[in-house]
Amino acid sequence: MLIRKTLLAGAIFTMAGSAFAQDVILLPEEEVVVREYVVKQPRPQVVVPDGYSVVVGEPLPDTIEVTPIDAPGYTRQYEYVVIDGRTVLIDPATREVVKVLD
Repeated sequence: MLIRKTLLAGAIFTMAGSAFAQDVILLPEEEVVVREYVVKQPRPQVVVPDGYSVVVGEPLPDTIEVTPIDAPGYTRQYEYVVIDGRTVLIDPATREVVKVLD
């Protein structure tokens, strides 16, 4: 019985963890606003540390500077950085990657 409870608890924990690692779903009009904002607000080239890969759910290194999205009609509280030509949305509270726009 103890083994069954342990396996069940492990399965629940695994499912909950994968739910938190999913990226943010933007409405199509929100994505358009973000893309246009990033094009109009060019930022300097970002240098990522060796071995770092952009992965949803993983924190961004502290050495990478992010920029708030201050676009009219956009109410989410994310920041962004452009890495390798991709716009990466960041949760400012945790610095976790929440969405990658190719």
